[in-house]
Amino acid sequence: MSWIDRLFHRKPAPIAAPEMSKRAETLIKATRNFEAAVQGRLTASWAAPGLSANEEIRRGLETTRNRARDLAKNNEFARKYLQLVVANVVGPNGFALQNLSAEQGKPDTVARNLIEAEFAQWGRRGTCEISGRFSFADVQRSVIETWARDGEALILQLTGKDAGNAYGYALRLLEVERLPVQYNKDLKNGAQAVMGIELDDLNRPLAYWLNLGRLLSGGYAQQATLTRVPADRVIHVFKPYRPEQVRGFPSMHAVIAGLKMLDGYEEAAIVAARVGAAKMGFFTTPDGDPSALGDDKDAEGNFINDADPGGFQVLPKGVAFQDWSPEYPHANYQAFMKTRLRSIASGLGITYHGLSNDLEGVNFSSIRSGTLEERDAWMVLQSWFAESFMRPVYREWLLWSLTKGQISFPSGSALPIQKYEKFAEHTWLGRRWGWVDPLKDIEASRLAVKSGIASPQMVAAQSGVDVEDVIQAIADFETMLAASKVTLVSYADSVPAPAAADVPPDAPAA
Repeated sequence: MSWIDRLFHRKPAPIAAPEMSKRAETLIKATRNFEAAVQGRLTASWAAPGLSANEEIRRGLETTRNRARDLAKNNEFARKYLQLVVANVVGPNGFALQNLSAEQGKPDTVARNLIEAEFAQWGRRGTCEISGRFSFADVQRSVIETWARDGEALILQLTGKDAGNAYGYALRLLEVERLPVQYNKDLKNGAQAVMGIELDDLNRPLAYWLNLGRLLSGGYAQQATLTRVPADRVIHVFKPYRPEQVRGFPSMHAVIAGLKMLDGYEEAAIVAARVGAAKMGFFTTPDGDPSALGDDKDAEGNFINDADPGGFQVLPKGVAFQDWSPEYPHANYQAFMKTRLRSIASGLGITYHGLSNDLEGVNFSSIRSGTLEERDAWMVLQSWFAESFMRPVYREWLLWSLTKGQISFPSGSALPIQKYEKFAEHTWLGRRWGWVDPLKDIEASRLAVKSGIASPQMVAAQSGVDVEDVIQAIADFETMLAASKVTLVSYADSVPAPAAADVPPDAPAA
């Protein structure tokens, strides 16, 4: 073998096992790790402890909740966010019940109307809620605002005699502090209490350990023992973001720090602008003696001098005037506020123009795109809220109303409780929104029905109304119209046809 062959066929030097292991580990880390998991100079300060959802919540819930409440009281943008949640999830009239009772595949219209009418009667103020201050629509608005601010809402279900009404069912709204975050222990029955909630091995709530003492000015009355309330008597409304989470967390948590910092920045800018508008400058002397300015002093002992419009003054000997020109309002103030509010709006899941009331530079296409996306998010929240709160309320109300014989046919006989599951079929119609050009929406809906890709029921549901109510309202209107013998003018038919163009009498024939 020549020296050239020996050169190119030379065996590589053996590598020690530890060295090979180190190289392999480095190669694996470089090729298989997520970039977000790489430890390096730029991520050295990123602390991300691996805690369970409940441990994260236990450590930060009370502080975060108190800060969210403070912002809700004192920050205009936090207040606006809560208003948007209430207005878009619940709306002015609350969710509308649509009963779906059917017999042998056919709608039981009589039962549907009776149940819906009786539920509306129960939802009046003074009946549905034990304190008498809330209607059911008010309860919905209170619950969704409490969830958005505090991260969760607690409702105690009062039944039988405790309800204080003929239906045997009422609601009591509770402050979430009544469920103590720090109550964590292993119980004698083998269950575990996690932040006040008693759980079984499958993470299902068995009971809630509540402080039901009388509220005092300084907080809650301290009870020697908590009250164990069975889970079926409590509605706990929260939106989990991790599978085994048992308590809620404020929905504003991602923007709370940013909102507070922006609040401080805005306050400092306003104060600086106000001071800049009020102060023109300062008088100075070589030795700092202000006596030459006179004896006028303010309450704090500072020498002052008024400025008269259009007046000129001669300064005493040795006194010079130093003007002061503060930078605020800064030229970049508006741009900075817009940038920060866009970020905060993204964290809250709402549009920038909705949060800030800023429609400057917005065109029809951009506002339509942003608004449609936001409304999809509102409808997701509506669906969750209907399932988490509205559905359990309706089913429990129906059970007790049937038990009490409160829902009756015109003949006087009550709806049979044996058909509870039939009468329990229902859905909730959330509020819907109008648009800038409703004619196009109506034409699109009409075309969808005509082409067979939608039904009138679907169109009505998208508008937030019950199609049966619409049909009944039309029938009532036509009956009333016939009885009144009034003929409505059909403007579509009475519009005169366009007149022919006038031809001058002397014009030559064509």
